[in-house]
Amino acid sequence: MLILPDHWTWDFWLVDDDDDRTHLYFLMAPVSLGDPDLRHVNARIGHAVSTDLRDWEFLGEAIGPGPSGAWDDLATWTGSVIRVGDEWQMYYTGVNRAEKGLVQRIGRARSTDLHHWVKDDGFALEADPRWYEQLDLDAWFDLSWRDPWVYFDQAAGEYRMLVTARANAGALDSRGVIGLARSRDLDEWEVLPPITAPGEFGHLEVPQLERIGGRWVLFFSAYEWAHSAARVADGLAVCGTHYLVADDASGPFTLETRQFFSGDPRGELYAGRVHRTRDGGHVFLAFLQYVDGGPFVGGLSDPFPIVVGADGRLGIDRDGDWRAHVPGAVAAARSPESLSALPLG
Repeated sequence: MLILPDHWTWDFWLVDDDDDRTHLYFLMAPVSLGDPDLRHVNARIGHAVSTDLRDWEFLGEAIGPGPSGAWDDLATWTGSVIRVGDEWQMYYTGVNRAEKGLVQRIGRARSTDLHHWVKDDGFALEADPRWYEQLDLDAWFDLSWRDPWVYFDQAAGEYRMLVTARANAGALDSRGVIGLARSRDLDEWEVLPPITAPGEFGHLEVPQLERIGGRWVLFFSAYEWAHSAARVADGLAVCGTHYLVADDASGPFTLETRQFFSGDPRGELYAGRVHRTRDGGHVFLAFLQYVDGGPFVGGLSDPFPIVVGADGRLGIDRDGDWRAHVPGAVAAARSPESLSALPLG
């Protein structure tokens, strides 16, 4: 579990190196802001390492906003890392001050050691209006084009990028899709139509594609307020992580069940990631928002083993009372009463 004394942490992504360590990149913002809702426009990308996915060594900031006037000069948000030969490439989300953080783009940084990152000048992938909703505050609160998940598609012989996006037509509360782009060389990208169909959610956040149990599983997350009216009417509007399935990496992807893979009314765990362990298994980690209805925590959970049921459906082994391992003093220190006395900054 990762809970920093001076920073809230939330969305994250992981990658293994050659030395039996897992590198964790995550969004972070100072607790001294006082209000957790302010963390989004103050986000930086933090870095930690671990050998067991439980005990983490915090290494500080990996990537922050660009200089004044840059396309990412306000905040840097969720992304992913891919290895290309002897180089690592991080694709991340950025927003800027001129657009008041309302328009999201995707940028790239490079590293040879997973510790020191250099941003690419001028690389900023944007949503194509042919398929994706542009900024329209009467339709949605932002231009959604974030959370890039980049991987190499062996069958297609090309790199692909999955993106949180919204279709440019349809009911406003159910336009959420996972966008798609492709590249042969990771330098030139072609934005394609979405890989999923709209209909159930306002947005599908932090997408991730994994092969589990002989099928392709596309994970995503949604808050309770980002469900369509139909889901709300059916009593399905919970907060958490869900998945779609397909026999082919290119889809079509469908919901195996309308019930969330990891979800609850309180929204304790969000923005979950699945990590393939070195022995070939899979575990689930998530952004820890709340514990038993308490104040906002802003940390990272311990890993939960993923199990595949007899019917093929995925589940999480939550054996034991995992909540008991959350430092109570940290949660109490981040309560609204205690934070109100902290300086803003």
